[in-house]
Amino acid sequence: MSWKIGVYGSAVVEETYAVTQAKVLGQELGREGATIITGACSGLPYIALKEGVAFGSMAIGFSPTRNMAEQRHFTPEDDLALYNRIEFTPDLPQFDELEVAKKYRNVISTAYCDAGIIISGRWGTLHEFCSLVDYGKVVGVLVGTGNIADELSELLKNIQAKNQTNIVFEKDPVTLVDLIFKALKVRRV
Repeated sequence: MSWKIGVYGSAVVEETYAVTQAKVLGQELGREGATIITGACSGLPYIALKEGVAFGSMAIGFSPTRNMAEQRHFTPEDDLALYNRIEFTPDLPQFDELEVAKKYRNVISTAYCDAGIIISGRWGTLHEFCSLVDYGKVVGVLVGTGNIADELSELLKNIQAKNQTNIVFEKDPVTLVDLIFKALKVRRV
């Protein structure tokens, strides 16, 4: 079975260590035959997706845009041919505002995946993390990559999260993928 693993994190890449970790993460997901789910954005999720596809992953993007022309404008440097499928935001008035469309995209993509991985990230990634936890998904947090990924363990000490047992914190991306797949297999039994 091909697990659908969401990769959520910084669209803006500032930290070279996080880039290296995203590449290793994508390679490992590819080796394991995972389908990689992203928000069809640039940055760390795209880096992981690009590596994953090179190692055999399928790729699905959930875009905050409404069509391919808008997507090309939204991610001008990204190779959209890497995606096997891109799901676009419905053409509804409330999605005229990109920030609103991004949140819709976050909710849909996190609902679609079997598990999610957080790498670095900011407010949007925190939103994705919260959705994954609310849905009872297995969540892997790649610690050491900065930003929200390094703050979540402290946050969870102060806030009792629903399904908190489904959250795995790990510094090594290869080990993290292994732990996520083990947790998913246990759930399937």
